[in-house]
Amino acid sequence: MNIHMIRALSDNYIWMVEEGTEVLVVDPGEASGVLDYLKEKQLHLKAILLTHNHDDHTGGVPEIVAAFPGTPIYGPKETESLAEIIVQDGDSFTLLGHNFHVFQTAGHTNGHISFLTEDALFCGDALFSGGCGRVFTKDYAAQYAALQWFKGLDDAVQVYAAHEYTQTNLRFAHSIHSDNEGILKALDEANRLRDQDLPTLPSTIGKEKEINVFLQAGTLEQFIELRKARDHF
Repeated sequence: MNIHMIRALSDNYIWMVEEGTEVLVVDPGEASGVLDYLKEKQLHLKAILLTHNHDDHTGGVPEIVAAFPGTPIYGPKETESLAEIIVQDGDSFTLLGHNFHVFQTAGHTNGHISFLTEDALFCGDALFSGGCGRVFTKDYAAQYAALQWFKGLDDAVQVYAAHEYTQTNLRFAHSIHSDNEGILKALDEANRLRDQDLPTLPSTIGKEKEINVFLQAGTLEQFIELRKARDHF
């Protein structure tokens, strides 16, 4: 399995999961880069996976489906205007010979889900490198529960988040823990990569346990305090 990144919008990443000449698309916020890549590599689109119903994750779906009619779309109930295969926490399915497991990771939206296949986690806006998504639902307990689930994954699991927010997240983390050498080292590395216009993703669960202050929050109250501070950072 090969995973290729396509840049979209201002800071989105669309993930292309490839097996031979077949490919899945995760959270296509726009269509042009996806369609160009499929044409260039002569790949066969087998499915689209959606983590939640925000336009910067779904906006490219109609144009992609117009180019590839009949493409199955998997997503949570909140995406049912686009997805005909509705999946929820505990579901699993097989695509490209790989088992995909669905987990509820709500908080950013009420129905946000993440997909885990082998050591690859597609977590949309539920988890970022050094951060997590804004809790638009105000259901901080749901987001905190999602973070506890992420913490329980194997350290080797690769985190394919949907946005390039790492520098800002780590600057915030450094403002909270200015004496944490691991966070400072990660920020220096993120700055070096971005100076070269390279992505900071994927990360790993093991790395995030060391640098992500939201994963390190010991209580729901601590998480809420951190998240509200990050909202105004």
